[in-house]
Amino acid sequence: MACDTRLKPRQTIQERAKEVREAVERLAAALRQGRVQVIVDRASGAVAFTGWDDTSRDGVSDACAYRALQHSPMFAALVARAQALAGRTVDKQAIAAGWHSHDGGKTFHRGH
Repeated sequence: MACDTRLKPRQTIQERAKEVREAVERLAAALRQGRVQVIVDRASGAVAFTGWDDTSRDGVSDACAYRALQHSPMFAALVARAQALAGRTVDKQAIAAGWHSHDGGKTFHRGH
């Protein structure tokens, strides 16, 4: 996964992969508990997570987390709800192109 390659100083790829898995597990737990919500941008179709703080996130992007969770039935139900609220579906091309949010889904912009 692309998130695995954003290494911290003197960190192995295996250590980073473990950090990413743990961050995604924390996100999944927060989604189940309702502490974090899925947001779909009406304009771009990109995905963001409101309430997912920087400490818990550990440098994992919304797009990376979306890709890691996309096959989970629980997550699929939350995405379906977010799509219904946004009035549009998730645009996987927008996610692949790097559309993202730095403020929990208030604003979205292209990758940088």
